[in-house]
Amino acid sequence: MKQKRREFLKASGLAGLSMAGIGLLNAEGKSNDLPHSFVGPPKFNMSGFAAPKIATVRIGFVGLGNRGPGAVNRMSKIDGVDIKALCDLRPEKVNAVKKSLEGSGHNPEVYTGKEEEWKKMCDRSDLDLIYIATPWSMHAPMALYAMNQGKHVCIEVPAAKTVDECWQLVETSEKTRKHCMILENCCYDFFELLTLNMSRQGLLGKIIHGEGAYNHDLLNQNFDKAAYYDMWRLKENFRNGNLYPTHGLGPVAQVLDINRGDRMDYLVATSTADFSMSAKAKELAAKDDFYKGYANKTYRGNMNVTTIRTELGRTIMLQHDVSSPNIYSRIFKISGTKGSVIKYPDPARIAFGDEGWIDEVEYKKVEDQYQPPIIKRIGELAKQVGGHGGMDFLMDWRTIDCLRNGLALDIDVYDAALWSAIAPLSEQSVANRSKSIDIPDFTRGAWKTNKPVDISMQTGGTTKVKL
Repeated sequence: MKQKRREFLKASGLAGLSMAGIGLLNAEGKSNDLPHSFVGPPKFNMSGFAAPKIATVRIGFVGLGNRGPGAVNRMSKIDGVDIKALCDLRPEKVNAVKKSLEGSGHNPEVYTGKEEEWKKMCDRSDLDLIYIATPWSMHAPMALYAMNQGKHVCIEVPAAKTVDECWQLVETSEKTRKHCMILENCCYDFFELLTLNMSRQGLLGKIIHGEGAYNHDLLNQNFDKAAYYDMWRLKENFRNGNLYPTHGLGPVAQVLDINRGDRMDYLVATSTADFSMSAKAKELAAKDDFYKGYANKTYRGNMNVTTIRTELGRTIMLQHDVSSPNIYSRIFKISGTKGSVIKYPDPARIAFGDEGWIDEVEYKKVEDQYQPPIIKRIGELAKQVGGHGGMDFLMDWRTIDCLRNGLALDIDVYDAALWSAIAPLSEQSVANRSKSIDIPDFTRGAWKTNKPVDISMQTGGTTKVKL
């Protein structure tokens, strides 16, 4: 009966909700996370899809407050890129970035001052890629519009805020055959790439379990008036769940071949009480009237722990805490039948069998032998350009190289949808006393035959860098 009921839920478009009927409402009691009714295989499978080659990738950027300017700078150093348009609501932001490009050979047109100037930019016929680095609530609407205007999209994390938006991204990418890549830079960090290649070569055996996190003390930054436009990131913390899962989840999901040989089945999420955010708001409100509107809000719990079980019986543990005095950690732990790795706390460590962590000499031997081609080809240049130690540049360079060479992107729309969906699904679980919530299969069964991602760069690598 249980299996028949599950199949009924999947066929009727209710996959992704708890089989006990919970999860129909989000944390606010609204049913805005109900997915579309997809039945049968994908309309067009975007996993492994390679779009026609683009000799010169013409890019429009929207969102130039926090991460956008860095992305523009990095892209300006990649051969075969033409930065043609810049968009931000605030003229001072967009003009500052345009000025930074003087002498670079890029002379972008500016879109600013009005709420929907970004649509005018997307309407242009001379753009190939829209790069989105805006507040989270605008990620999915902008990506959907851009794809419908015939553009590939790269979206900062998370790609969407609701399960319904995730399904819309999938549907639109398949319909338009345009790439929808989530800009998960942590998938391009050096140790994560080394681990992925070690796993691909069988060094860790069968993968059993993975752990990831985003533990980062952002309490003061979230309450800083100058940090985020209109305090948008603080307002996101009125939700209660794992609001920012992809940094910890993305690299783990790639090692476990999620969407490409395995799929996430269900999750359970638990949040602590809030021990600091409400107190911080009240402390600030006592000194500054600006914060009085935030002093009576209910904030998410400090720590959220979300556990995921996959179809093949593996597990993933995620943590999210950005309001406690934690030392920064994404954990990144992988356990296999032959070995295990862990990245945090530094230094990263590797173990085989029951012999304990290998020493520095053995670590260097493993690193030299299993360093993936992308690091050998572009790693030192990436460190020079920068962006979180070089992983941001690796991500941008690899994306452009794939587009120019007509290769499939490392991260596709199914990854963008699945990794982002963990946030609203964790909210549903927390709101329902940590009940298990089914996770939608955005590939609709294609995970069984999709091929593992080739992020280590066995192909491509022809695009040059201009320092």
